[in-house]
Amino acid sequence: MSKKHPVVVVTGSSGAGTSTVKKALESIFHRHKINPALIEGDSFHRYDREEMQGEMNRAQEADINFSHFGASANQFELLEALFRSYGETGGGQKRFYLHNDEEAREHSKRLGVALEAGRFTPWEDIEPDTDLLFYEGLHGLVKSGEVDMTRYADFKVGVVPVVNLEWIQKIHRDSAERGYRQDEVVDSILRRMPDYVKYITPQFSETDINFQRVATVDTSNPFIARDIPTLDESFVVIRFRKPDIRNTDFTNLLSMISGSFMSRRNTIVVPGGKMGMAVEIILTPIILDLLESRNRQ
Repeated sequence: MSKKHPVVVVTGSSGAGTSTVKKALESIFHRHKINPALIEGDSFHRYDREEMQGEMNRAQEADINFSHFGASANQFELLEALFRSYGETGGGQKRFYLHNDEEAREHSKRLGVALEAGRFTPWEDIEPDTDLLFYEGLHGLVKSGEVDMTRYADFKVGVVPVVNLEWIQKIHRDSAERGYRQDEVVDSILRRMPDYVKYITPQFSETDINFQRVATVDTSNPFIARDIPTLDESFVVIRFRKPDIRNTDFTNLLSMISGSFMSRRNTIVVPGGKMGMAVEIILTPIILDLLESRNRQ
């Protein structure tokens, strides 16, 4: 951990809602003129899209478990090294995974090289004089074998829906946006379940704050759900690892977020439609405190 060069981690499984927390943090950064080093979890996958498909085909033929969630498909050691390097020096190397043609065009123009969707950009140095490192992805708090990313994270956030809601989101996203049949998506869910249990779920015991979305409509059979429950059809359960984290004022939070209530001494529940506002209200003083500590070094 480093007070001089803070590392902020937002970790969550695919479709969990990390983008909502990411947008809230980006709003905080913009409002308070904070210059972050942005790190995307996908950039530390071991294989590009074509290579990953080949590895998956070989794993299926050999009846071996293999998924984006597992260690064999990711470079955990490089991500841990980045966290350590940034905490010690404020530097390190990053790259980007190009999800689509638009991202490929953007980075091709920025770097002056021809890049294709489904591949990675070349490794490059993190720009100098950033205020903090902000990671958002699947594996920011993995502890496995020789790797322990939690040692180098100064503030740790988890974002996770209840599992049925997560499955509904994945089925709809992969079917509508990526062209997969429902049975193919279900096979994907089953294939990656061992890695989900081993690598994803344990991270949420390491976080300082968890944001967990819970639907208020029936999601008992996620495989026949016609629609993804909206934020207004949800509550967000916010669990603080320590009730006194950064001197959080729960009474003030309850007064500012209409419809919220305390379910435990370290847990506040807010209406789903107010998730973004809750994230900003809760995380702003924590981020500013991290930077004030940095400036005192």
